[in-house]
Amino acid sequence: MIRLALPVYVELVTAVVAVGLIDLLWVSGLGEAAIAAVTVATTAEYLAYGLFLAVPTGLTVLVGRRDGREPLGPVVRAGWKLWAVLSVAITVPAVLLREPLAALFSAEWRLTAEFFLISLGGLPVYFAQTVADGVLKGRGDTRRPMRHALVCNALVVALEPLFIHGLGLGVQGAALATVAARAVTLAITLVALSRALSQALSRAPSQALPRVPSPVPSRTAGASPKAGPGGAGLAREVVRTGLPMSGDFLARSAVGLALVDLVAGFGTAELAGYGIGQKIMLAGVMVFYALRQAALIRTARGEATGSPLWLGLGAGAAVAAVLNAVAVPVTALFAADPAPAVGFLRWMALYLVPFGGLIAVGGVLQASGRGGRLLAATLAGFAVQLPLAYALSGWLGVTGVWLSMAAGACVSLAGALVPRGSGPGSARGRAPRSTRTAAGPPSGR
Repeated sequence: MIRLALPVYVELVTAVVAVGLIDLLWVSGLGEAAIAAVTVATTAEYLAYGLFLAVPTGLTVLVGRRDGREPLGPVVRAGWKLWAVLSVAITVPAVLLREPLAALFSAEWRLTAEFFLISLGGLPVYFAQTVADGVLKGRGDTRRPMRHALVCNALVVALEPLFIHGLGLGVQGAALATVAARAVTLAITLVALSRALSQALSRAPSQALPRVPSPVPSRTAGASPKAGPGGAGLAREVVRTGLPMSGDFLARSAVGLALVDLVAGFGTAELAGYGIGQKIMLAGVMVFYALRQAALIRTARGEATGSPLWLGLGAGAAVAAVLNAVAVPVTALFAADPAPAVGFLRWMALYLVPFGGLIAVGGVLQASGRGGRLLAATLAGFAVQLPLAYALSGWLGVTGVWLSMAAGACVSLAGALVPRGSGPGSARGRAPRSTRTAAGPPSGR
């Protein structure tokens, strides 16, 4: 698990966290309004990605189940068709509605709208990268996506100061540099993906490595070419498989936007501090998502996962300790008044431990056909968190918002760990031992 998760962590940190931090670092000299604009725009980009996440997640799971047993070409083609349709369906309305969307969350909406024009317009490039990486991960390859993320990060580091300050493009320069870096990285990734799939197609069936049966067999497993679903059927299967994870991510992004709106009511300084604290915290949170992807990949491929729950809880405690230790010096790099960001990171210690356990467990639930339970648990947590955030913020100020996050994470984790009933793979004693291990309770008990 750790060996598989480590490249994923490096990929996530470089492709998501580092890019966001670099954006903040270079625009911080433009003032608090610029920081707030990037914060709002980044949160909106996460929301858009949540609408698309079902595709790369479904591809990873289905490719993992098929790799070495069934042709991968039809699934990959279905993924690219979904990319084409959803890219247009998400990007066009987002760009057209950028100004009213920006005005919902920031008094300085013009700066945010300028960032939106480039960042939301570049979403198809971002989505295509996740599709290609999702296929590679389904084949158990997490190193190439890591290398691609490192390339993208290096390009962002080189381009952002040039675009923001050298060319005088300001906030728009940050978005333009990120999109340009992603476009170059995507070209490199597509070449690597083409080579990987060519190698898979050239391998004779007799050379395929023996595989442990998947805990949730593919709906097309064992079907003849005539009986199997066509492109539309595979596209539906990709979406159906990844939809719970997409719903989970989308719910988190929507709640994130609601929190941005709530925190903005306490002033620009608090909103900027929230954005800075979030970006710093993401460097630690990506540990949880790396564990989740590792658990998802291994479960889909029928391999044992160990105990993601305890790994996630331990990672949460470790991340909380590190963030508290570095809160003051790191936040001072981004703001003249780091107090709001420091306060946010201090209170997040209560949130990170249960959240780490929840995210790590999610990979097993998703790949073993129990993603619906994960989504239900997430929604239950938010049903507690949001009302509590508004209630406590009126009493304790912005600290009440941070406490509500911890309460919601605890509720979600408890819901995810409720013993399963007669869901997929619930029958005991019928599957091979290694399969039962992969599909067993997330706690590893």
